[in-house]
Amino acid sequence: MESRKDLVQIAGQFAIAGAVAAVEPLGKGLINDTFRVKIEGQPTEYVLQRINNAIFQDVELLQHNIEVVTSHIRGKLVAEGADDIDRKVLTVVPVKDGNKSWYKDDSGYWRMTVLIPDSVTKDEVNPETSYYTGKAIGKFEQQLVDVPETLGETIPDFHNMELRSRQLKEAVAKDAVGRMSEPEVQEILAFLNEYDEEMCKAERLYREGKLPKRICHCDPKVNNILFDKDDNVLCVIDLDTVMPSFIFSDFGDFLRTAANTVAEDDPAIEKVAFRMDIYEAFRKGYLESAGSFLTPIEIENLPYAAALFPYMQAVRFFADYINGDTYYKIQYPEHNLVRTRNQVALFKSILKSRIYNSKQE
Repeated sequence: MESRKDLVQIAGQFAIAGAVAAVEPLGKGLINDTFRVKIEGQPTEYVLQRINNAIFQDVELLQHNIEVVTSHIRGKLVAEGADDIDRKVLTVVPVKDGNKSWYKDDSGYWRMTVLIPDSVTKDEVNPETSYYTGKAIGKFEQQLVDVPETLGETIPDFHNMELRSRQLKEAVAKDAVGRMSEPEVQEILAFLNEYDEEMCKAERLYREGKLPKRICHCDPKVNNILFDKDDNVLCVIDLDTVMPSFIFSDFGDFLRTAANTVAEDDPAIEKVAFRMDIYEAFRKGYLESAGSFLTPIEIENLPYAAALFPYMQAVRFFADYINGDTYYKIQYPEHNLVRTRNQVALFKSILKSRIYNSKQE
């Protein structure tokens, strides 16, 4: 970890409002190192982040995406006469000399935004927070539906189910650590294979010209929404994964964790269930803001999106288990297998639900 002196020096590379008074750790993010920067004699504060270059390997593309998105949203807010705009969209701070929004030194890549004052995040998932999250994510997509340029993928093929299916097949064929001989592994594989074609339909629909890609957040969590002190939504944050995707990414990925009755690695599989109250609240909020631009095929397939993401994550955990646990960190030898069981159970719960059986919303 950098010393205070180093962090002050790094913060000073950006076009800030004065001399740095303090740099303090901020938040509990798992990907980037984040700090709060205070300025001598100024109320404005900043957020300094070291970008995780191992995950986001093209920093220039990453920052370009964020600049385009925040600029476009700001333009929309101005056009509609919104008040308090600086609290409703992130403000990217450029470096002092040059037109870049990132700075590189021996410790890595750094960036800065203005800290949005008097804002809070929430961690509790309940119907109320799910509704507001759905509404905020839907509005975020709606604001970006007419972005005039094509954005890049900050994590290529992030939610490509066909790719995840191929990766599982490759893991099975290689059987790197001999786990294919386990009876449970064979049983899980047979079950996942049964739904492989159905779960890969998004990519097929896209190739057939029936399903569009849109600019999506791709990491829609309750704590990626900023609220004011009166619980009004201010804006969506954590924009690293904003990129072209199917809207299923935002809809299904939120529900995968938010609507599970237990954590994704809870070994008590009998307790796993899909929470319909969370689904209905999130869907209601999402469609209130995104319904204006979604196509019938997108709306029709929202139950598919809810099922897709636990299935996709089950495939990823399972492939990693077969490969010898080379990707996800584990706390014990069967951790990835337990995660797989959990996500399979959630997938089965969705398949049995009325939303999936009726296909009618």
